[in-house]
Amino acid sequence: MSYLLRRLALYAVAAWASITLAFVLPRLMPGDPQTAMFARFEGKMSPEGIAALRDTFGFSDAPLAAQYLTYLGNVATGDLGVSASHFPARVGDVIGAGLVWTLWLTGVAVVLAYAIGTALGVLVAWQRGGWLDAIAPPLLALVGAFPFFWLAMLLLLLFGFTLGWAPVRHAHAAGVEPGWTLAFAWSVVTHAALPALTIVVATVGSWLLDMRNTMIGVLGEDYVTLAHAKGLAPRRVMLRYAARNALLPNITSFGMALGFVLSGSLLTEMVFSYPGLGYLLIGAVRSLDYPLIQGLFLTITLAVLGANLLVDLVYVWLDPRARVRTEAP
Repeated sequence: MSYLLRRLALYAVAAWASITLAFVLPRLMPGDPQTAMFARFEGKMSPEGIAALRDTFGFSDAPLAAQYLTYLGNVATGDLGVSASHFPARVGDVIGAGLVWTLWLTGVAVVLAYAIGTALGVLVAWQRGGWLDAIAPPLLALVGAFPFFWLAMLLLLLFGFTLGWAPVRHAHAAGVEPGWTLAFAWSVVTHAALPALTIVVATVGSWLLDMRNTMIGVLGEDYVTLAHAKGLAPRRVMLRYAARNALLPNITSFGMALGFVLSGSLLTEMVFSYPGLGYLLIGAVRSLDYPLIQGLFLTITLAVLGANLLVDLVYVWLDPRARVRTEAP
């Protein structure tokens, strides 16, 4: 219980720091949203109309300390304000719409990359020194070293524009009505194929190398040697004794990847014009939409903190050695 309380206190402080950064960072950007917004009207708005807009979007000339206290109160009540670039939509509604697409795209891609990379890592470590060990790790590490946007543009050019096998933009076809229909589901899958493939190709190598290195270390343990000495089937030794224990350290890495699910692959979403959180963030920065920038930053950082807290608790639950260490005086 003391370990849980310490972790909760640590993450509470981190959450407060994230909320504070979400308030401070947009205000360090050059320019301000109200000037950019009012400039569009070319001086045709009355002072009363300008004052009404300022109240609507929460623009204030109050000291930063007063603005910060107001912001904390709004966050505590779940009120993130009105989006200036998506007026009259609320920030929560805009983020919710983008969150659905980000969870679908990067969530599926991260799970696939983790499963494929972990399985390959187990096989490569079990057959270390073989042809698979000589080819797969360096090849996938080389591919993963390329920038996301470069891989995204390469796949877009090859499979989208040249071969025409996949759509090149958005989350679904414009002529398909959203709903629980087979046509809409197929359109969503085909539009997510290339962005998801980009994320899988770029990250599967890191999962493979992590699992391979951990697996090789586990294979040298005494209990694996004892399992071999008992005459157990190689497949059982590989899966039940080696791979099962090698998976534990990778749980922390997977927790960090869960944060990536909500932050999204910003550059990938930009290349494919995919309407996730990353694409929303770019639009919010360009239009100096303070409320939306704050809401997106807060959503992403709190998601990372929540994922890491969950992983900490799961790790302690799965590994008895960790429970003993945390309960020791």
